[in-house]
Amino acid sequence: MSADFSLQANVINLFSNTITPATVHVAGGRIRQIEPLGATAPDPALPYALPGFVDAHVHVESSLLVPSEFARLAVRHGTVATVSDPHEIGNVLGVAGVKYMLANAAQVPFKFCFGAPSCVPATPFETAGAEITAADIEELFRDHPEIGYLAEMMNWPGVLSRDAGVMEKIALAQRYNRPVDGHAPGLLGEDARRYAEAGISTDHECFMANEAVDKLAAGMKILIREGSAARNFEALIDLLPEHYAQMMFCSDDKHPDTLLLGHINQLVQRAVARGQDVLQVLRVACRNPVEHYRLPVGLLREGDPADFIVVENLVDFKVRQTYLDGVLVAENGETLIAAAPVEVVNNFTPHHMEAQDFEVSLEKINGSSMSKSQPDTNATVRLIECFDGQLITARHDEPALVENGLVVPDLSRDMLKLTVVNRYHAAPPAVAFIQGFGLKGGALASSVGHDSHNITAVGCDDASLARAVQLVMEARGGLAVVSPDGTELVLPLPVAGLMSDRPGPDVAAAYSAVDTAAKALGSPLQAPFMTLSFMALLVIPSLKLSDKGLFDGDAFRFVENVVFE
Repeated sequence: MSADFSLQANVINLFSNTITPATVHVAGGRIRQIEPLGATAPDPALPYALPGFVDAHVHVESSLLVPSEFARLAVRHGTVATVSDPHEIGNVLGVAGVKYMLANAAQVPFKFCFGAPSCVPATPFETAGAEITAADIEELFRDHPEIGYLAEMMNWPGVLSRDAGVMEKIALAQRYNRPVDGHAPGLLGEDARRYAEAGISTDHECFMANEAVDKLAAGMKILIREGSAARNFEALIDLLPEHYAQMMFCSDDKHPDTLLLGHINQLVQRAVARGQDVLQVLRVACRNPVEHYRLPVGLLREGDPADFIVVENLVDFKVRQTYLDGVLVAENGETLIAAAPVEVVNNFTPHHMEAQDFEVSLEKINGSSMSKSQPDTNATVRLIECFDGQLITARHDEPALVENGLVVPDLSRDMLKLTVVNRYHAAPPAVAFIQGFGLKGGALASSVGHDSHNITAVGCDDASLARAVQLVMEARGGLAVVSPDGTELVLPLPVAGLMSDRPGPDVAAAYSAVDTAAKALGSPLQAPFMTLSFMALLVIPSLKLSDKGLFDGDAFRFVENVVFE
């Protein structure tokens, strides 16, 4: 229950662009009055009151936490709302997964705005656990007013070609007066204009400033993303002074260890430290997403819901209190939201894998008649190259290391094996080669594999790869590390193979343990498991792997052979 109270602070008004000392009076969960104290300049003895932060695009599932636990961590950092795409659980459980997120989120005082997933499955080139049709989207819009938008339209080729199925979903959103989120990495010029013209209102995938400029010119809002894997803040932040009215901050994917440390508050702090105007930065962090998505979130005006935060200063933005509807939900870095019960739901069919299942045989792939004992010095590998802090990959060819007719990892060149294993039914794994993970031994495996969430694994040898996959199978979802000395570590994710049923701090500690173990194997990546999860994300160029094979994200088709002669 909200209490009636008053507090004195330097109140930030993002409409008049002023900061003035005032008494904020709260009654019945709303701002009843903001009473000026007389001074026109901020009082250095007072803290600052400002609207709460909003994450303008996030997949809650990527935090490995259910929504109620995500909220308990986020409010510590002054976040009062998120624009949340339940695309991940949608790929596993369909509409039932979206409704699961709504039900769990409803148990806590936090303002989640969930979207209707637009691309489930994301492509026809992978095996998902479910499908969300146009009829399903209409049901979500019609029966669930808390479904506030059409989530990221990843099928940008379908938008550009005006595919009938894609356009039907966009038309549904327009009919129900919901904004449409975009997802079109690298789209420039006329293509960007035509993408926006179809009704797409935002994009969070820009990794180049010129790309963002083209989309801004087309009328789209640009989200500056800084998550656990994809980090585009440095590339885009200097656009803010000219385009702050059309920009927002988001995390997209945020692992629990980094969420424990901070959220949108960190982007605000960084932007201000670079010399950006504080009121423009706060408009990006607070006001713009509320207005664009028409969120039921107060912006610290008389009559608004009492959703606001109190910070010590406008330098480090240390959060003293977070209020939602007049309720104090966090104070001095501690959540005051009680833990909610967590129901476990899943869609997982474990099956046994052996080391030989991951062999790459020249004879099998190319129809060669050579014996396994005969090396082939002419074999070439189509190699995926991953990058720290990016979802995009590069592609290039490398001479294969062949032993007894098998193409094997070459640790001296950081050429490791990558596999995607169907989690929904027994099927042969897809196997390719990847560079950039840096492992010197062992393997990593995860059931968080965007977008269909099959098991994705990277390893230095077939036995380690098979064991890591098997550990995830046995847990019916999770993250696993297998070390060369036989040490094994698993973080179980029983909720859809994506989320834990444990409290947020416990999950953060467990994630830190598997992250540390992965880095102990030699990985230089900031977030090895997050990067691994995107190696099956076919809608992001250039070369990725699905459970059905190696995929060219530029041409949007399968690549014929992983290895060729």
